[in-house]
Amino acid sequence: MSADPENEYFSDGITEEIINALTTVQGLKVIARTSSFAYKHKHIDVRTIGRQLGVHTVLEGSVRRAQNRIRITAQLINTADGTHLWSQNFDRKLEDIFALQDEISLLIADQIRENFGHLYIEDHLIGVPTQSLEAYNLYLKGRYHQLKWNARDLLKGVTYYEQSIEQDPAFALPYFGAALSYGINASWGFIPHQEGMRKAHARLTAGLHLTDQSYLGHFAQATVSFWGQWDFQKGHQHYVQAMALNPSFTDAEEGLAELYTAIGALQQAMQHSDNILILNPLSPNHYYTKGNIYYLSGEYEKAIETLEMALQIDPQFGLAIEMIALCYIHLKDAPKLEAFLRHHSQAQQPDTCKALFKLMHPDVPIDVDLEAVRSKVREEQASSLVAWNLYLQVGIGNHELALDLLEAGIRTKTGQYINFKHDPFLVPLHAYTRFQDLVASLFHPSNLPHPEVGSVPAAGSPKAVLSDQEVQHYLSAIAEVLEQKQLYLDTDLCLKKLAEIIGLHPNKLSWLLNEHIGKNFNEYINSFRLEAFKEKALDPSNRHLTLLGLAFESGFNSKTAFNGFFKKMEGMTPRAWVKKHS
Repeated sequence: MSADPENEYFSDGITEEIINALTTVQGLKVIARTSSFAYKHKHIDVRTIGRQLGVHTVLEGSVRRAQNRIRITAQLINTADGTHLWSQNFDRKLEDIFALQDEISLLIADQIRENFGHLYIEDHLIGVPTQSLEAYNLYLKGRYHQLKWNARDLLKGVTYYEQSIEQDPAFALPYFGAALSYGINASWGFIPHQEGMRKAHARLTAGLHLTDQSYLGHFAQATVSFWGQWDFQKGHQHYVQAMALNPSFTDAEEGLAELYTAIGALQQAMQHSDNILILNPLSPNHYYTKGNIYYLSGEYEKAIETLEMALQIDPQFGLAIEMIALCYIHLKDAPKLEAFLRHHSQAQQPDTCKALFKLMHPDVPIDVDLEAVRSKVREEQASSLVAWNLYLQVGIGNHELALDLLEAGIRTKTGQYINFKHDPFLVPLHAYTRFQDLVASLFHPSNLPHPEVGSVPAAGSPKAVLSDQEVQHYLSAIAEVLEQKQLYLDTDLCLKKLAEIIGLHPNKLSWLLNEHIGKNFNEYINSFRLEAFKEKALDPSNRHLTLLGLAFESGFNSKTAFNGFFKKMEGMTPRAWVKKHS
């Protein structure tokens, strides 16, 4: 969904809420936020989007906010042929924002169910998280900045989260956002570790006291535990709980993949990495996660191929650039390394990459001043996402100093060191007892998640099942209102309306149509309309009427829906069919 620039944070937040609401509908595949947002402000045919994402429908629209009112336009489009399944405009008071999000989410879910098959849909998909609109507004601003995932925006996001908490101390979500941001910045050395973790735990404790049923809460707990404390068991537990609460929240499963990567369970890490790319195929972070697994496995060519996909989506993605350069070092390919660094001027440490190459492959010529690089890296080490100084000390042969640096990084739980167990630059340290002791201590079986805890519990939902007697009763009721009372002629007929007329819950009616009649709602109703049209079209007394007019008289409510359904069922256009049968 699009929005005016100054309210982009608000539009993004509303869109994400609708995405998350739809993910709670079991059986409905919903593409994750990152991939959905990749199409913002781009004019791409929905059929192309459907092919790229592997989806049947696309929701598009806009969000406009003006003073105390909000205007939302939304339309659901079939990616097979570009036809509009549903569209509606909403103009409401801002104070109705949560009810409006719930209404839109339910309407979308209903339309998908009517057109594609049975889904169990709860009566409400979105609740009211706060009574303070200002607290909610500040929370959306915080999340907007947090999701940029850089140190500056994470800190900016915290400012908004803290302001949101001041507005409504009973609003749980900003506590989780603040905890996550503090934990990430502390882990990667952007703020003092002890101070950051203290603040993260304080906010996390307060948020979980308000609710322990938030996927964002468990994600924050997992992130702080894994990245901030290197607590693999607790991190694993909460990543799994976040995934159970929101199976389409791929950030949580990415975190699980990163955790498995750190402990050396690379096969499990790759399985989760592949899975998240199904729901979020346009996430540069997810491709980086997969590329990192290949890199740590020593499959450098595959790592480069995967990381290049991340750069196709985000050409400025620094971590992917650095890792591709590291791959060329291990592949002993100086020409490609130098060409890559020339092409990617945003690489943070091009001379350091060349220095590492020279140290690893002294027989291969490459132009670099080793001493200048060593001085520069020592100065910039604190602000880097890659452990350049550690790598240089290993390459130079200062193994004891390298082990000192590694021990210090592990002691402070620094994120740059979390994959040290399989880091290819650290292979020369493997023979040292100090390194072996670090691995044995940190990755002792008592510290690792149990294999049997590795699966995500399936989300349960009530089954809309009727007894055989009830099935026959309601099938007869449907036949009566459709065949005898010709209810299908009502152009506004929908699943909920039919369910109300026959006295059956919409979830059960949906199940009945799909399981016992073998058709979704629209197919079933339109089959009656199609037969009514055929009869009218062949009636000589109707020759003065247009075919489209007869279609509308038969219950179809749009030219596109009529022509599309007719051609699908008869294999020809309505005009060709009439000519053939006249």
